[in-house]
Amino acid sequence: MICFPNAKINLGLNVVAKRPDGYHNIETIFYPVPLKDALEVVEADVFSFNQTGIPIDAPVEKNLVVKAMNLIKEKFHLPVLQVHLLKAIPFGAGLGGGSSDAAFMLKLVNDFAGLDIPVEELEEMASSIGADCPFFIRNKPVFASGTGNVFETIDLSLKDYYICIIKPDIVVSTPEAYANVTPCMPDTSLKDIIRKPVREWKNVMVNDFEKSVFQKYPTIGKLKQSLYNEGAVYASMSGSGSSVFGLFEQPVDNVKKVFPSCFVWQGQLS
Repeated sequence: MICFPNAKINLGLNVVAKRPDGYHNIETIFYPVPLKDALEVVEADVFSFNQTGIPIDAPVEKNLVVKAMNLIKEKFHLPVLQVHLLKAIPFGAGLGGGSSDAAFMLKLVNDFAGLDIPVEELEEMASSIGADCPFFIRNKPVFASGTGNVFETIDLSLKDYYICIIKPDIVVSTPEAYANVTPCMPDTSLKDIIRKPVREWKNVMVNDFEKSVFQKYPTIGKLKQSLYNEGAVYASMSGSGSSVFGLFEQPVDNVKKVFPSCFVWQGQLS
């Protein structure tokens, strides 16, 4: 059985407060994007995990796909599985690729083994893997608050827009990104901003990480501006980076030529 874990983007990201536990409360909108990995499980005599595509430098037991499988094994009997992950979503990009792989593994094993685990329980299991992991269980646009783990379904469709995602060969430290942000409540809620035409988002929808990240890594800021130069109606860094994305009203053909040294992906939103 095979499934295709997809990425997400952050539409706006406001760091609103530092919590007593040292984490931060945020407000953001998660939107699913059809940039996808591939994940397959088959029954086998001996467990194996094989990963191809973009290489991941981590031992098998620390891979989030394996962690997800082991979470289910703690509560349910599973057949021995052979697992294959084809990685196409770049990591360290703010696109949620690892969280998506884990969430889709929970759903895939649930279906493959006929466990009938309720959605709510799958979300609870996913939350123990990562703050944004439960988002990929239902995989629909949400307004996220708390540490990025409290979801409110929103009515938002970008199906008429094309997206271009660019990731340079830069790794942004998420703890460092948070350390360089001064938390504050936004003047306008993201839930109000998304009711405006997308062309108006440029001046009102912000990612609080951009100021300090662009200062340290000016290349990322230049990539965002380049997307506007190519005709994007809205562009932003996703999460704490290092990827940036642009929303376009028409397909764009020459972006890969403009950024030959970067990971570039283009597609239509749904």
